[in-house]
Amino acid sequence: MLKNLVGLTFMIVVLTLCSLKVNAQNNKTGTWGIATVVLPGDSTHKWGGYIELQTRANELFNQFFYTETKGGISYDIANNYTALFGTGRYVTKDFNNLAAPPTVQEFRMWEQLTINSFLDRIKLEHRYRAEQRWLNGIYRNRFRYRLNAVIPINHKKISPKTFFVSIFDEVFFNNKAPHFERNRFSAAVGYQFDKSLSVQAGYLDQYNYSLTSAGAKNNLAITVMYRINRKNGKPKEHIPTTND
Repeated sequence: MLKNLVGLTFMIVVLTLCSLKVNAQNNKTGTWGIATVVLPGDSTHKWGGYIELQTRANELFNQFFYTETKGGISYDIANNYTALFGTGRYVTKDFNNLAAPPTVQEFRMWEQLTINSFLDRIKLEHRYRAEQRWLNGIYRNRFRYRLNAVIPINHKKISPKTFFVSIFDEVFFNNKAPHFERNRFSAAVGYQFDKSLSVQAGYLDQYNYSLTSAGAKNNLAITVMYRINRKNGKPKEHIPTTND
């Protein structure tokens, strides 16, 4: 059954990638790098948090035009229910003129609820987020929902020395027309080295929509995540997922 599930997942990913590539607004494949340190809650500690650094390039490891620096404080409301408050700074430059001042500087805050569920090998994450954004001093709201599925390959759980597949899709909305703003799709392969360190690499497509244009950008996404495990308390089964 697992082989059939993985095979079906692979076919869906391939078909999705082919359809998205047709609509690409920039035929160059970009680079998306994410490094995250997480202090999760566990059976004893309700409070946690994370910090994350991110960079994006217009081409493969070239023309780095975008950076994010952000973090948040989390609280485990109940088993598999986690609330989080986050804030961050986002800087965008013109990749054709990286020496010029930033085109967009954004300060952001957000409130978030994450619900995890475990269906045998399939690990599902539902994430709901409301954002308050200041782009060059102009205020905007945004609302996001992400469904993430993680399937371990050689173990039933995400434990040390586990290969896994991660697939998510996220939709972005705002309270002003056009309400649909963006769709983000990712398909990656990952490896959990030990209780703390995991790495993922794969495909990420970001489809942007505005009043005047629409199109997608293909990216190679590389994610490195380090979990801080407390000495006291029993760690919960986790889903290796980006906090972006």
